[in-house]
Amino acid sequence: MKKLKKDKNLPLRDRPVDIFFMVIFTLFIVTSCIADMIPTLGIDFNQPSQNFIINSNYWYAHDADPLFQNPPVWMRIVTGLSAFVYMIFYIILVISLWRGWNKIQLPSVIYATMIASITGIIVFGVEFFGEPQWRTQNPVKFLSFNLPYVIVPLLLLIRMRKPLPFRRKF
Repeated sequence: MKKLKKDKNLPLRDRPVDIFFMVIFTLFIVTSCIADMIPTLGIDFNQPSQNFIINSNYWYAHDADPLFQNPPVWMRIVTGLSAFVYMIFYIILVISLWRGWNKIQLPSVIYATMIASITGIIVFGVEFFGEPQWRTQNPVKFLSFNLPYVIVPLLLLIRMRKPLPFRRKF
């Protein structure tokens, strides 16, 4: 049996945390398509619809996320970042995790910092402490859908804390 040299990446099977991230960020790709493109493109989802994607957004937002359901321009920029920028990053990240591309480290740190700042501070701040028309009426539902978008990037930030992340388990 050959021993792995210290200057080589660990195989994916020896990096279970990266498999976890691959699954989660693949789901983030889907949610970017289903959720964030709708308000970005200005599609109205203030009423239930026969369209599955529009109805899914309505079901989530009607009692939990008025800021998302009727976004001001700045919020459409936030959802646009998710739909068209972060989604591309998610695809590259999943491939990088699978292939062990260490160069994803800096983009991961930038992404995690941005999303934690934008979602964790700005959006959560508005939803809990902002103007009454933007405050969530259902904090449990709001947090159950949105907290993973802060916690998982922070975990990714911890994962990518040192150079050559794929040469170690975590």
